[in-house]
Amino acid sequence: MTEPGPFALEAVVVGQPKRSRWRRYVGPALAVSTVEGTPLAWVTYTDDTFSVVTKTSGGLIVRIEQFGPAEFRFTDAADREVGTAGARGLLKTLQLSLQTERGRRLLLTRPSLLNTEWHLTQTDPEEDPAPEILGRVTVSTIDSWIGLQQYVVETDPRLDASERRTVVASVICLHRLRRPPGAGTTPA
Repeated sequence: MTEPGPFALEAVVVGQPKRSRWRRYVGPALAVSTVEGTPLAWVTYTDDTFSVVTKTSGGLIVRIEQFGPAEFRFTDAADREVGTAGARGLLKTLQLSLQTERGRRLLLTRPSLLNTEWHLTQTDPEEDPAPEILGRVTVSTIDSWIGLQQYVVETDPRLDASERRTVVASVICLHRLRRPPGAGTTPA
């Protein structure tokens, strides 16, 4: 029996793999795994503008291309666009606007800079005081010494795999905005 893909599950973890504090780390930038810790996919940065999500067996799942400071496009192995994410304003980690492969618009919003949870909604919490929450992303530090981060991504069962792909890819973008490749360990 094969393991489910990273977008078939309602809850996954996107996190920086554990590493030695004393040795230079050579490996994927992020891992996508089940909540129990089973690896599903690896995320590598090919340069400052591209991230690649691959199966643990090696096949390309999604490519994330960054345009400008906070605009991202997701493409599949056939180079078809399968989603986008973007942020506006000076505080780019407070809200990401997402668009799925089928054109559905979603928002990933954090109420304040001190909050460690983002809510996935279809309407802007600024305009609708009680938006329907379709998912949550909770960030935590798993190794305070070197500042490794992990994001628990929980989605509503009504979201399909293509919508979950956009959400998981946007969490990878969120991590890049909070911790650009080559930046320090302090998240935004």
